[in-house]
Amino acid sequence: MTNKYFQSIKKLRNKSGLSQSDVSTRLGISRPSYIAIEQGKKELTLSEAERLSEIFGVSLKEMESGTPANYEKYKQMILTYIRNAGSDKDGKITKTKLAKLVYLSDFAWFYRKLESMSGMPYRKIQYGPVPDSYFRAIDELFEDGKIAISPTEDGAMLISETRNGAKVILSEINKEEEKLIKDISKKWKGKNTKEIVAFTHNQLPYAICSDNEIIPYELITQENPEDVY
Repeated sequence: MTNKYFQSIKKLRNKSGLSQSDVSTRLGISRPSYIAIEQGKKELTLSEAERLSEIFGVSLKEMESGTPANYEKYKQMILTYIRNAGSDKDGKITKTKLAKLVYLSDFAWFYRKLESMSGMPYRKIQYGPVPDSYFRAIDELFEDGKIAISPTEDGAMLISETRNGAKVILSEINKEEEKLIKDISKKWKGKNTKEIVAFTHNQLPYAICSDNEIIPYELITQENPEDVY
């Protein structure tokens, strides 16, 4: 099929926080072949187009129009959780628990507004739903000196905000979104990682999807209100 998506593919990839190698690996093609797709020099098969839409978490129509996830806002959501009550008493939070809190924000926002807070595509993996770019976002925040990471004796990674991180103005997060984040933080403050992992595993969106599948946001609307977060 004609590659009518090439003008938006690079934008979607960058906003999703993925590298060209990340996407080419998921497509099962070489990096040069993927670059040719981004440049409009290589036609897409229907299966490749559908796979790209799954990777970016958008429909084919949205991919054609270039509607992206907001990667920078996603990183600010991470900082908002660390800064607010999402952290435990010592100001630190496990990397896994942090990922789940941000997930709950995105899906709870969709439950209320029929759109996610960040637009990030979440994948079903062993320890719960998480965007492919979560780990890259954490690495970038660490490399930029905005967070500190320290290991525990049992192998968990504890994350805390640095002085540089505290200076970041969270301009992407509005007051209503911040209130939801604080409400979710309050509910889960002091609870361990296993508890929140079990909670997200038992939710319908995670439970009915196949391993490694992108989880449709729409599934959260089938949950009871008290089970959304």
